[in-house]
Amino acid sequence: MRRSIWNIEEAPDFKALFRLNPYITKPFDVYCDASGSGLGCVSMQEGRVIAYASRQPRKHEVNYPTHDLELLAVVYAPKKWRHYLLGNTCHIYTDHKSLKYIFTQPELNMRQRRWLELIKDYDLEVHYHPGKANVVADALSRKAHCNFIEARPTVRVLCCEIGDIEMPTALEAELYNLVLEPTIKDQIIAAQKQDKGMAHIRDEIDDKKKACFKLDEEGVLWFKNRLVVPKDMELRKKILDEAHTSMFTLHPGSNKMYQDLKQKFWWTRMKREIAKYVSECDVCQRVKADHLKPAGMLQPLAVPARKWEDIHMDFIVGLPRTRRGMIPFG
Repeated sequence: MRRSIWNIEEAPDFKALFRLNPYITKPFDVYCDASGSGLGCVSMQEGRVIAYASRQPRKHEVNYPTHDLELLAVVYAPKKWRHYLLGNTCHIYTDHKSLKYIFTQPELNMRQRRWLELIKDYDLEVHYHPGKANVVADALSRKAHCNFIEARPTVRVLCCEIGDIEMPTALEAELYNLVLEPTIKDQIIAAQKQDKGMAHIRDEIDDKKKACFKLDEEGVLWFKNRLVVPKDMELRKKILDEAHTSMFTLHPGSNKMYQDLKQKFWWTRMKREIAKYVSECDVCQRVKADHLKPAGMLQPLAVPARKWEDIHMDFIVGLPRTRRGMIPFG
């Protein structure tokens, strides 16, 4: 650990951290949005961001109508920030205008009534906010899978049309060079052609022994609708890094990470490798809290009849690895 020296110059910066904390006595502004790919919320106070929150909809939530899905985002925010919003005035902003009257609607279904029971303890005021202005919550609710987007070039003849639209031409211009790097999909396809295991699967497909595997018109191997990743550990690590440490994912757990990756990729022992990768993540081990239920109360041991009759030893296990890969014991 690096040693730091406290000087007078550091005092204003240290006090500025306290000024960033929310004022419990002042109202909060929460902007919510929902889509088929996620729920997004941002909590603000006097124009300053307090916290962000987002999550994917569950399998049954994807089938909700638009009204219920937007209401789910409104309910999700108070549950997420209960320690901030309970007992304070909260202004909820949504781009679904009918939610302004959710507290006065005479006819509600059972799901909506159940959700209103959850938030009735909060002092909430729902306001309409146009979707074009609700950019932050909209971005949080629409998760983008980066580095796996197909771009198909199209040829358009523009030179012949410049004279028709009477576009003014500049005498001087700057020339830029755009270099395109191969995406993960291109790297997987290239690795499939060099892997011996993939060639063995192709032979079994021809013999109709592998019903779950298929080849497309470009000769790419698929497992049902998922791209098969060959046994290239460097390539697999790149996929795991993209799904775990990028700015779009923010260190998900092993189960969520597996659910995200299995929609697009497949390889043998995939879930086991993901669990091992997450367990070895230094940031997750140091920062994330344990979500398991606490252990039971300690039970007293019987008092021995004489000294040294019973010898007990306690071990502290489950500590995160050091940066050198060592496991500390306590």
